Parts: sequence; C-alpha cells; structure tokens
Amino acid sequence: MTLSAVEAGEGIPVVLLHGLTATRRYVVMGSRSLERSGYRVVAYDARGHGRSSPAPTREAYQYEDLGKDLVAVLDELGIDRAVLAGASMGAHTALWLALRSPDRVAGLVVITPGYDPDTNDDPARLARWDALADGLERGGVEGFVEAYGEPDVPEAWRETVLRVIRQRLALHEHPKAVADALRVVPRARPFGALEELGRLDVPVTVVASDDEADPGHPRGLADTYAAAIPGARLVTDEPGKSPVAWQGSQLSRVIAELAARA
Repeated sequence: MTLSAVEAGEGIPVVLLHGLTATRRYVVMGSRSLERSGYRVVAYDARGHGRSSPAPTREAYQYEDLGKDLVAVLDELGIDRAVLAGASMGAHTALWLALRSPDRVAGLVVITPGYDPDTNDDPARLARWDALADGLERGGVEGFVEAYGEPDVPEAWRETVLRVIRQRLALHEHPKAVADALRVVPRARPFGALEELGRLDVPVTVVASDDEADPGHPRGLADTYAAAIPGARLVTDEPGKSPVAWQGSQLSRVIAELAARA
C-alpha cells in the first residue's frame, strides 16, 4: 500500500490529517502560512483517499490501521515527534496515536471531533453512513450527493456545502475504497471512553464548530472533549462568521499557536 504525501518548510514538524471523504488539502484548505511561519508541514492522503492506494482489504479502515499509517509516515520522514492537527477522522487518528505512543506526539489540534462513544453504535447513525457508501459505490459523486440529500444548514450555506462535497469527492482516485471507508470508519473506535482523554499530557487545542454550520460535528461534543483533556484550550466560532475549521489561514494561526507552546 502506498500513501501519497507532500512536505514543505523547515522547523518543528506539523502533520495534517484530514477527515473521512476528504483529502490532504482539506485541513488548512491550501493555506501555506504554516510553512511560511517556520514549520515543517507534512500532509498525506489517508489510505483509500485522494492519491493513496486502497487498504489491502475492505475492512482495513479501523483506527488502528489509520494510526499505524501515521506512524509509518513519521518513520519514513525521520520524524521522532510532531504536532498533529487533524479534522474529524484525522483528529481521532491523532488521538489514537497520542493515547498509545505519547512519545511521538508534541501537541494536538483536535478539529471538529465527531466520535462519541455513547452513540457510536446507534443503528440510525450507521444506516446513514451505509446509505452514503452505497450511493458513492453505485452512482459515483452524484450518487453520494443524492444519498446525502438537502444539507441541514442555513439556506445561505447549502450551495457551498454541496459544491465542496462534489469538489472533495472528485479528487479520489479510488472512490470504491472511499465507500469501504464510509462503512468502516463510522463504526471504528479510536478509544473506549471519553475519560481516557484525561491521560493526555501535551498541549491540546480543540476547535469547535457551531451546530448551525456543522451539525455533523456537534459543538457540545467538542466542549466535552475540551473538558476531558487536562489544560485543553477551546476555540469556537464567532457568531455569524464562517467556522474556524473552514478558514485555512485562521486555522493555521490556531495550529501555529499550539505548535509554539509545544
């Protein structure tokens, strides 16, 4: 299996990890301010996503698989310890590693977490992900969009959300692998209980999005993560503004502030 990655800049290593159905571009949205600020930035497409090859089996998209890929990237690039900044699936992958190999992690930026141990096995939630996987597998990008339906966001943002979904999905060389990931990742568990986050002993920033803009990543869950992690800083959206997680330059500043503390 081959992972596709890019690297730029020199300094403290910062590794960017994207979310499910996204690619390496969709963490800081193409912003280059981190490398210009003196950081060595690494971004890679998760297995089955973007230009990376599919997993060796359709089931191999567990967080253990994704976490071991992250370790492989660090090892390949000679990085002993890095700041990890991940969105959703990427955030949970980073937490998986931080809880198991804390010596490899200098700091964490946990962007819009979506994993809730209490609701992870909810049948209606999993059926929704399976429907998206079926739509993508049978009908490609438009099949996914049809299964997705009307975005549950204010009308002013609906067109933008659908446009971004189409743009993200068009970047995958192996869409059937993404469909496999859609069936496995939502069932996977990066850790058992939220109380486990209390073991983290590195600087952590949690970036939350308001529910109006991003109902799939509840603001209350991000608040819970921040409360469970000792000393964590919580970054939230400004009322009426686009989410911080959607603004590459603003998110890059948040990551740089954490990296400076780490």
